[in-house]
Formats: sequence, structure tokens, C-alpha cells
Amino acid sequence: MKNPADIKGILFDKDGTLVDFNATWLSIADFMAMDAAEGDRWKADRLLSAAGFDFVNKRFRPDSIFASGTNMDVVELWFPRLSDEDQMLAVARFNEITSVQGSSMAVALPGIVAALTALHKRAYRLGVATNDSTAGAEKTMVTLGVAQLFDAAYGYDAVANPKPAPDTILAFCDLTGLRPAEIVMVGDNRHDLEMARAGGCGLAIGVLSGTGTRESLSSIADVVLDSVADLPDFLSARVKETV
Repeated sequence: MKNPADIKGILFDKDGTLVDFNATWLSIADFMAMDAAEGDRWKADRLLSAAGFDFVNKRFRPDSIFASGTNMDVVELWFPRLSDEDQMLAVARFNEITSVQGSSMAVALPGIVAALTALHKRAYRLGVATNDSTAGAEKTMVTLGVAQLFDAAYGYDAVANPKPAPDTILAFCDLTGLRPAEIVMVGDNRHDLEMARAGGCGLAIGVLSGTGTRESLSSIADVVLDSVADLPDFLSARVKETV
């Protein structure tokens, strides 16, 4: 594990990491599925199941399309035979739904605002790396009242290749002047941690506050925490251990 004393920047996934995934997204996912199914409840449920919704436990499965994919991934899954033009229209429609409804309905996970404020006060450079749209990410940070703490928010449409490709890490490095080894990536799905590995991040931290489980995250994470709320104390403790 990289020495936390060398860490100067932190990239956070958004949904399930900063935002309560189920409280924010279950109703929006249902709305998107009903919209795609033109009001057919049976078809909408089939679409939700294909995107990873577990109807027994009322939550999305770890690393499922809806939990970790982009709106393009959802469109390709739900509308596999669309023309390129119609596919772009469907993506634009879902981007509108997620950026407007997803941001306005965003519910912060417990302790997140205080944790982000504490990390900002310690002069960490903060960024958001999400497979949601950039507009959705920026609006969500405003809704949560933490936009001023972040240097940037990167959606899947802000880079050539979204997670798990390392493009967002490289973009954040270009913006801040930091090296990848000086950055922590924090997320609740394997896509987040795979991006950290691909980009050479100093630390890859999994959190159990979203759809990921300890089993799904532990094999690729340097450490798994319950929540980002635990991150300030974790970094402080690790720094003291190495001094």
C-alpha cells in the first residue's frame, strides 16, 4: 500500500460512494424502465432485471449495468437494435432524466458532507469520477452543498473512455499537476478500483456504502472501509503510523 503521507488528491465515485444509491436511484431507474417500456409494467420489470435489479432484496447487484455502467451501456442493453442516430437520442433522453431527476433527488450518505469538508480543510485536491453524465455529477454536488469543495467532476461524457479505463485519473492529474501515485480512488464497485489500478493510483479504496460487497471489492482494493465518512480518520491514522 502506498504511504498515505504521499497522497495529495482524492477521486470519488458518486453513486453509492457519496450519494445513497438506493434512496436516490431506485425510483429513477424505475422511471427510466417504464419510459423505455412505454408504460408496460411487465416489460419494465424485465428491463430492470436485465440491468441488475434484485427484486427479492430490492437493490441493484454489485457491478451490474445500472450500478456501475453508463447511460450508453443501459441503452445498448435495453435497445440493442437501434440505429446510431436513435441510440444517441435515447442516450440524450436518459442523460436528461439522470441529470435532472438524479441530481434533484440526490441523498447524501451519512457523514459524507462532514468528511468532505474535513478532507478539503487538509488541502486534499478533490474530484468526482462517475459513469453518470458530467452535468448530472455537477448538479448533484450543488444539491448536496459540496460543489465548492471539488476541483472538478468528470462524467462518462467528459473523457474518451469512461471507467474502468484510466482516462479520468489522467485528466485529474492534468488539471491538478499531481501524479497518479499521489491520488486515492474511492468507490463502491470494481469499475472504480479497476480504474485506480489501470491509472496507477497510490491507493484504491473500496467502500461498502453502495452496491458493492466486501467479497466483490476486497480482492482488488488496498483497503475496504464502511463509508467515505471513515476516510479522514483512516488517512490520519495511516499517516501517523508512517511518521
